[in-house]
Amino acid sequence: MLNAIEAGLDLVELELADAVANTNEIVDAASRHLLAAGGKRIRPVLTLLTAQLGDAKKPEIIRAAVVSELTHLATLYHDDVMDDAPTRRGVPTAQHVWGNSVAILAGDLLLARASLLGTSLGAESLALQARTFERLCVGQLNETIGPKPGDDQLAHYIQVMADKTGSLLASSALLGVMHSGANPAFREPISQFAERIGIAFQLIDDVIDISEAGPSGKTPGTDLRAGVPTLPTILLARAAADGDQAAIDLQAFLAEGLEDDERLAEALKRLREHPVAAEAEAEARRWASSALEAIAPLPDGSVKRALEQFADAVVNRDN
Repeated sequence: MLNAIEAGLDLVELELADAVANTNEIVDAASRHLLAAGGKRIRPVLTLLTAQLGDAKKPEIIRAAVVSELTHLATLYHDDVMDDAPTRRGVPTAQHVWGNSVAILAGDLLLARASLLGTSLGAESLALQARTFERLCVGQLNETIGPKPGDDQLAHYIQVMADKTGSLLASSALLGVMHSGANPAFREPISQFAERIGIAFQLIDDVIDISEAGPSGKTPGTDLRAGVPTLPTILLARAAADGDQAAIDLQAFLAEGLEDDERLAEALKRLREHPVAAEAEAEARRWASSALEAIAPLPDGSVKRALEQFADAVVNRDN
């Protein structure tokens, strides 16, 4: 199975390169920018993996994997503009090379290419792609606007993660089941698994942000310094609202700013020592466990074991 997935990924890379190609030199360079920077290709891997539940040799499966990755790449262009991110995958972001307008339009172009490829997969797949893109947009809007007064901030945050990350993982995995002709009864378990593991993936990112620097050398506290809401800070706010004095004091410390490296280091130390750090990791692992529960109905075999290993890798990573 591993050899089949690796061979499939090689074909996906070739079709991705063809899909982003353009005769205009600047358009071509901007469209290829993030693709050339690499990436884990998690979404195509999920498509190719779940296709093993049926006939994984059908050509539509490669095309479906390409559609998922193009959609993902498009959202990265847009995210980087909204976040004014300086780098992505170790290279300058598109808007720092060509400006916001070119970056936005390059993302739009990739979405157009994804939609064009999607039409060859049939109406059901095209509708799935449209619903997924709708959820991606809603998730970004809700993250930008934030929770309404009186809303549960944690529930709002989890829903944003489900929409922004979980939805595309779910559709990627679902496409593999659909186009391999696998048993339709597998669709719901696979979809639920992928969405929940997407939430777990994002929550583990939040845990990593306040952890000691791992082998990747990723600088801890990036989101904390930027004031971006994360699972630990949301749980800290909840603890403070419940009267936890340590949480109240730490919130006040965070509010004074973390531009100074020493203050950031102190904030990270205090967050790691507070119970919310362990609570955040437990919440991420709970979502991973929930993902595993979703695939309980799948037949025992190599695909189910691979999905279980995937879930384990998500929660035990350090970058």
